[in-house]
Amino acid sequence: MIPDALTAKEAAERIGISEQRVRTLLRNGAINGRQVGKQWLTTESAVSAYLQDGGAKPPEDRKRKLGPLPRLKALSFFSGAMGLDLGLEKAGIHVLLACEVDKTCRRTITANRPDIALLGDVWKYDAQQIREAAGLGPGDDVDVMVGGPPCQAFSTAGARRGFHDERGNALLRYIDLILEVRPRFAVIENVRGLLSAPMVHTPHSERGSDWRPDPEECAGGALMHVVSMLRSGGYGVSFNLYNAANFGVPQSRERVIILCSRDGERLPHLVPTHSESGAFGLPKWRTLRDALEGGNVTASDHEEFPEERLRFYRMLGPGQYWKHLPKHLHREALGGSLDSGGGKTGFLRRLAWDKPSCTLVTSPTMPATDICHPTEDRPLSVQEYARIQQFPDDWVFCGSLSDRYKQIGNAVPVGLGEAVGRAILDHIDGRSKAPPIGFRFSRYKDTDDVSWEMRTRTAMDLDNISEVSVEQSAMLTQPKPARRKKKKLEDQQLALFSTEMV
Repeated sequence: MIPDALTAKEAAERIGISEQRVRTLLRNGAINGRQVGKQWLTTESAVSAYLQDGGAKPPEDRKRKLGPLPRLKALSFFSGAMGLDLGLEKAGIHVLLACEVDKTCRRTITANRPDIALLGDVWKYDAQQIREAAGLGPGDDVDVMVGGPPCQAFSTAGARRGFHDERGNALLRYIDLILEVRPRFAVIENVRGLLSAPMVHTPHSERGSDWRPDPEECAGGALMHVVSMLRSGGYGVSFNLYNAANFGVPQSRERVIILCSRDGERLPHLVPTHSESGAFGLPKWRTLRDALEGGNVTASDHEEFPEERLRFYRMLGPGQYWKHLPKHLHREALGGSLDSGGGKTGFLRRLAWDKPSCTLVTSPTMPATDICHPTEDRPLSVQEYARIQQFPDDWVFCGSLSDRYKQIGNAVPVGLGEAVGRAILDHIDGRSKAPPIGFRFSRYKDTDDVSWEMRTRTAMDLDNISEVSVEQSAMLTQPKPARRKKKKLEDQQLALFSTEMV
């Protein structure tokens, strides 16, 4: 048997085309493979080569196949692999339309939900075109709009260009669409960095020695602008930073969820279903073992660690990372990264069976964010990734191996999406619930909308921002540390949103 063999059916799922079409491509040599008896076989690498050569044409935009409208109707934007949408479906809210530009994600959407509408670039459609594609008539209300605009522009790990970045502008376009379509409820998902991202970022190279931030350049300016737009449109807004583990997801993954209500009411925060220690009468967090045991979880579809890294992994047990290596090997294992700041907990990291997974990223083999199986000398497989993100085992992910890791790593966990859906349903049915008083939703404090806005408004008062001690002022006026001054001022603002709870 070929080591990474795929049947024609499996190859069809990867590519997002019919099995018959795959057989034709195999017969004419467009995909490398061979016939064994009556069965055609190919390989992962052959399918990846076909995809990378542009052989698979992505699905075109399409309207929803007409049929009865469900009671609760949702439109999805920046849909990706549809993790958030699946969560809404579990809660009883049905997606009529997905909007996504990524080619492999479009294939994934089509493979799993061929009857829903599919659109591409959000800049190309207005409210009327979106409604028509979804098969909605003039009197049909849109119950929910959901979307996770590209988050790299606000990521704390990136350049944080915010609204200067076209991906940041995608967030503003999404807000515009919410105000045009006027759904009863809107959901915005994004990374923690949105809480502290400025609306405008002046590069350090363009700041003089007397530079002071305008309100728009203060930490939190981007989100404050978004909230202002929504409130001006009549929407009530609430948000918080949520760890998905508190909602039954076997993964520690923190994301900002913004809930908007057209009736102007502020929705309560999401109600947790689990807690880290079992407090508040809730079950304890689900673990990696909970996610991976049971059923047939394939381990064959995975990337490989280089041999120089595997040498160190063989010395580590479940839940251990580079610090558990003999001290004399630390320099050899991490190289120059040993001198970088932070705990470097992602280097040479084996997951633990009895804890939730760490945050899944778009590749499990990046040195600073390794995700190694607890007991096997390999990264987690694509199927294990999908289990941790709570996708159904029969959910099809199209594309190459790296495409599939990326789709799953970027997804919203299904359990978090379900919690969002249940909060909306509870509000519709007049039985909204509040979370337990004192419940910690994440590692950070003051991330809920009320506390966050209070602190952000204080930070945007330039007179208060400029109030530094005499000693600090003297240091800031010295000629050399103009750069230090700028950095210190920014740190004052960013510290408001990066304090871990103890």
